[in-house]
Amino acid sequence: MNFLEQAVVTPCEGESLVGILSQPEQPGTLGMVMVVGGPQYRVGSHRQFVLLARCLANAGFPVLRFDHRGMGDSSGERMLFDNIQEDIGVALDTLLHQCPSVQRVVLWGLCDGASAALLYSGQRTDARLAGLCLLNPWVRSEATLARTHIKHYYTGRLLEGSFWRRLWKGEYEWRPSLSGLWQNLRALRSEPAALEPDSSFQQKMALALRQFPGQVLLLLSACDYTAKEFLECAQSDPAWRGLLQRPTLQRVDVADADHTFSKAIWRAAAEQAVLDWMHQLECTA
Repeated sequence: MNFLEQAVVTPCEGESLVGILSQPEQPGTLGMVMVVGGPQYRVGSHRQFVLLARCLANAGFPVLRFDHRGMGDSSGERMLFDNIQEDIGVALDTLLHQCPSVQRVVLWGLCDGASAALLYSGQRTDARLAGLCLLNPWVRSEATLARTHIKHYYTGRLLEGSFWRRLWKGEYEWRPSLSGLWQNLRALRSEPAALEPDSSFQQKMALALRQFPGQVLLLLSACDYTAKEFLECAQSDPAWRGLLQRPTLQRVDVADADHTFSKAIWRAAAEQAVLDWMHQLECTA
């Protein structure tokens, strides 16, 4: 299917949001807004956002990828991921205005863009929101990072034959690793008591996921520490208990992939998972 791409500029609380709309010649009723996170803009690492938007537009799904305030070509001071709900709402308005056929929208995000999308669903009652596509969501805390490092890095090293051979030959500098392990253990020992509900962005994300009535695609990179930390949080924090087993949530793990799906084979796997899920969501209208 043919599609066109056009730049759009939309006002947002006195500033201007710049985005690119990929619009099929015959758009359907389901569209997507890409929420950009971190020190990133609408193109994405390795042009990931561009390529995914074009893949979906080629399949008939209009896609708007935009820079929130303070990032890329958008004006204003940089906004943190947990404070861009107004920007996301404006982007949704823009997509529906530019593509009148669209009736339902999916929010897609990577890393803290995924966290921002999930937080938006909890902060705004938006009937237009049909689904969330969350890639390697960001839930960083000192405690979960420490548990993740101990569980996946230090334990993994102990099982590597090359580690023991280097250690036996005196080729391994063990002091920095021991210092890092000690710092992680201290972080675990100093973990604060359980927080009150809604007191942290991680708690707000869990509550938003629990209350979200739509469909969710959780896409995780198998070799990404951000994804591993997310799973550690989901398994250890009572607020997240059972959320990944909800029937409305579909989880896809991309084998060997890194955080940004930097290889073509990983990007293709992620694109196919998103495309298949969008088709499923389209059929549930």
